[in-house]
Amino acid sequence: MTKILIIEDEEPIRRVLVKILTEENNEFVLSEAVDGKQGIKLINDEEFDLILCDIKMPKMDGLEVLEQAKKSGISTPFIMLTGHGNVETAVHAMKVGAYDFIPKPPDLNRLLISVRNAIASKHLIKENVRLKKKIAKKYDIIGEATPIKKVLELIDKVAPTQARILITGPNGTGKELVAHQIHQKSDRHQFPLIEVNCAAIPSELIESELFGHLKGAFTSAIKDRKGKFEAASQGTLFLDEIGDLSLSAQAKVLRALQESKVQRVGSDKDIAVDVRILAATNKDLKKEIEEGRFREDLYHRLAVILIEVPSLAERTDDIPLLADHFIAEIAKKDGMPIKKIESAAMNLLKQYPWSGNVRELRNVIERLMILGDDPITKKNIVQFAPK
Repeated sequence: MTKILIIEDEEPIRRVLVKILTEENNEFVLSEAVDGKQGIKLINDEEFDLILCDIKMPKMDGLEVLEQAKKSGISTPFIMLTGHGNVETAVHAMKVGAYDFIPKPPDLNRLLISVRNAIASKHLIKENVRLKKKIAKKYDIIGEATPIKKVLELIDKVAPTQARILITGPNGTGKELVAHQIHQKSDRHQFPLIEVNCAAIPSELIESELFGHLKGAFTSAIKDRKGKFEAASQGTLFLDEIGDLSLSAQAKVLRALQESKVQRVGSDKDIAVDVRILAATNKDLKKEIEEGRFREDLYHRLAVILIEVPSLAERTDDIPLLADHFIAEIAKKDGMPIKKIESAAMNLLKQYPWSGNVRELRNVIERLMILGDDPITKKNIVQFAPK
């Protein structure tokens, strides 16, 4: 169902627009407003997929309606209509946020093309918002124990800044979740978060991966390629397992951080980059520095803010919350019924050392969902939890 609002003070024009839109698609749901004030009231009362708005109207003109709607965060596309149009008015309308500007009387083909494109644009925006919410939920940090609350409080403080952040903690604690939360709460959230697992890329390819390369720079370089620093422009670059970078790559990352410039492999041309850097490691970088495997100057560049993610053993009170979250998630993903966990079984889960942390707990919950009884018993925990 596509809802369209027509804001037009001249009744004959409204009748023409209604006729055109009805003939285009008889499933359009059309609403009408006779002036700008009535239009604003309808916009605030319900959500539309498209708004056709005259500019010259009594009480409140169309540009005022457009400006007020955009200030209120309304993302609905506006097609502005006017019989008194000029280039200056059109430019102003487009700057404020109009989707299109059409003179009256409207050319039928141009109007219908604009309507179709604007509706497609609105549906695309809706789908984008839905997917963003779905992704954001995927990276929720679950927990109420004091150690994880401190992490969440720190995220809220540092996310709106441009500070570089080093995230530390054992494997499986959720360092990537922290990185995603910081990005989502930053003013860069509309731009990409690009992730690089420094441990997963061969050392001879890491510089090409980070900085890009020119065609012919090495045997398999068959075309020019952007690196991750460029791909993350205006967004965030998350360097996971930063402790596994080679010393030569560390030197180039340091230069990129100092100068906000990179050079593609095989090129001597500088490329300016605007990127916020988040890094993570499970290694003790101070020990790595002492043993000559990590640059001290790079450490200080990265660790403007240090966030240490606690192990699961430090937040065992969160195990019931996490278990319930994973049960619901797995049940939805696999189409399984939700299972309960007996209190004795839950107490046993809280006693395990969990060397693999939250990741290991999730794997165990999945195993219990597939193989355990309903409710999950203490016997099931002994059978399927880590020995």
